[in-house]
Amino acid sequence: MWDFEHPPLAKELASRYMIDWMLPSECADQLASGAADIGLVPIAALATIPGLRVLPGCTIASKGRVRSLLLVHRQGQRLESLRSVAADTASRTTLAYTRILFHKWGNPEVEFVPMAADLDTMLERADAAIVIGDPALMALEERANRYERSGEELVYHDLAEEWHTLTGLPFVSAVWCLAGSRPLEERMNEDFIRSRDHGLQNIEVLAVEWSQRMALSEQTIRTYLSSNIHYILDDECLEGMRGFFREAADAGVLPPYDFDLASWVGREPASKW
Repeated sequence: MWDFEHPPLAKELASRYMIDWMLPSECADQLASGAADIGLVPIAALATIPGLRVLPGCTIASKGRVRSLLLVHRQGQRLESLRSVAADTASRTTLAYTRILFHKWGNPEVEFVPMAADLDTMLERADAAIVIGDPALMALEERANRYERSGEELVYHDLAEEWHTLTGLPFVSAVWCLAGSRPLEERMNEDFIRSRDHGLQNIEVLAVEWSQRMALSEQTIRTYLSSNIHYILDDECLEGMRGFFREAADAGVLPPYDFDLASWVGREPASKW
């Protein structure tokens, strides 16, 4: 979102786009209701919200460790014997990935309990917890402090890394989508791809900016933005999305969905962009 927040292009873009900030799951709801035209949405929404079309070029993905998507449980507990998981509901796609993983771990009947993202409270109510985004990054930062405070040894599973280990595929979290019959203007693609590229050129500036907004160090933010997140919707990520929808349908996590035929803005396959 660099160009939407920084000069010299922020003023021009503000004349053409009205930006609202919200959780990924809420972005999907806004597109489904027609309240928004474009949204950065969890990819699971493609299988459940009719008419969403993917803008080519940009994604939020990880090809290894991501650090901001964690499954946490107490030392000594086995994944196949967990009975309940407290789930941060910020991203429906992360929950879908986790349900698939539990099928692969031989525990398809585990119960998911929606809860706010507070690790201590979640582990009081359930055997394990899913924490997403900033709370996950902060949980890793506070790992040693929590152990000193509680004396409780926890295991932190990086969900993107677990997915890649089991499937060989990248963990694709979100894509930009266009709602309904809204026509695509060519400059929309240009605006988002250019903003992505300018953001990648300014990671040092972003690390400084965001370290002043949240309780994470510049180094943690720099590493996250430069090493953990992959931003380009390339062929490997497209195959990751196909694999996700196949696995989700096989596990009964999402309805069957033909990603290649139903999802793209324009007439050419996305891999041409």
